[in-house]
Amino acid sequence: MKIHDVNEGINKFKKRKRIGRGTGSGLGKTSGRGHKGQKSRSGFSQHPTFQGGAMPMIRRVAKRGFNNKWAKKIGEVNLWELEANFDAGAEVTPELLKKRNLCNYRFDELKVLGKGELKKKLTVTAHRFSKSAREAIEKAGGTCVVLETAKPVIKNKMGSAKAAAAKA
Repeated sequence: MKIHDVNEGINKFKKRKRIGRGTGSGLGKTSGRGHKGQKSRSGFSQHPTFQGGAMPMIRRVAKRGFNNKWAKKIGEVNLWELEANFDAGAEVTPELLKKRNLCNYRFDELKVLGKGELKKKLTVTAHRFSKSAREAIEKAGGTCVVLETAKPVIKNKMGSAKAAAAKA
């Protein structure tokens, strides 16, 4: 190989393929589509996973697992995080945790977990508490306030939530 061969055949500005401009262009008449068949017709499109009629790879590979899109998202905070970020006597709420970036993501319910130690007296408000977290908070002289979770609206046979509420 010689130095002048290195870039040979590489065009920085390649001319685009102009199809359907007469037989003299070499891409006239059928415009590179050949004769007849599905691919020669206008409006032809093929699914990106189509593999020539064979069983597509996406269907051959086994699927595993399950994702429940209706499941509640549970936000978690540990005792050591409360110890490090709050002063004694503070009230800890889900809104305050979001503000201080301890649980700064979307969640439906907040659960306090018992990892770490808590030596400060705190009033912790959350939807759920682990057994060890509840014991540690109360041992430090604090209190656990359980928030009510929003219960789903169950429609009656008529299909309206108002009718169910009026009946009750």
